[in-house]
Order: sequence, then C-alpha cells, then structure tokens
Amino acid sequence: MSWPPEITVAAIVTRNDTFLMVEEIEHGDLVINQPAGHLEPDESLVEAMIREVLEETSYLTRPEAIVGLYQFQAPNEGPLYFRVCYLARVIEKTQQALDPDIQAALWLTQTDIMQRKHRSPLVARCLLDYQNGQRIPLEHSALIPS
Repeated sequence: MSWPPEITVAAIVTRNDTFLMVEEIEHGDLVINQPAGHLEPDESLVEAMIREVLEETSYLTRPEAIVGLYQFQAPNEGPLYFRVCYLARVIEKTQQALDPDIQAALWLTQTDIMQRKHRSPLVARCLLDYQNGQRIPLEHSALIPS
C-alpha cells in the first residue's frame, strides 16, 4: 500500500435523468468515470473539482453538496485513493478543449453507465450513494475552506 493516499475529487453532474461521464483508456480498455482527478498543490478540494470537470468535459460547474468520501485500494499493490465526490450543477458549456486523456464527455443514463466498464468500483458506489439521497451540505463540511 502506498502512503500517503492520493487525494482525488469527482463530480456527479446531472441533466434530464442523465449523468455527465467521461470515457478514458485505462490499461488498454475504454472505461467510464465521473469527471475526476487529483488535488493539486495550493488548491482547495472545491477548486480541484471545478477544474477537473472543466478540463475533462468543458462544462463549468458549481458544487451543491458532497455525496460521499471514499477510500479505494488499487489492485496489485497500486495506490491508495481517497476520493471526495461532489454533486455539482452545470453553469455553462465552454469552448475549452478536453484533457488529452479524455476520449469523450458523454451524458449517459444510469442503465448505460451500469452496462459499461468502469474505471474503478467507486464509479458505481458514488452513483448509488447519489441515488440513495446521500448528501453532506457544503456549509457543514470541514472540507470547504472558510
């Protein structure tokens, strides 16, 4: 196990019963994931989420709540990840080019998502927690800078 864990953020973004997802190539396979990525130096978790969604989808978003906090140990002694998953809403579509690692940004139904290969088990877990109504209000979170 690697230590310290890699801190990542992800966003569940919805529109008309669909979810904003990204296609990526992982170990030679086409997989889907929520827009997500790593926290960078001198960046808050909220800033990281907004930046990652913008870079991976070209949508500018605003966080509304935290869906959950997750820990995932990658197989074969891979990294340990700590993920903060936000619920976010679209503010606007921009002209920003997608991150080169992203094959496409897609609006998918839950059924479509569940039928495709996921980047990690956290994709389904975050979605399930969202569907079950799990929310941590931002104003009650110590993860939000004051």
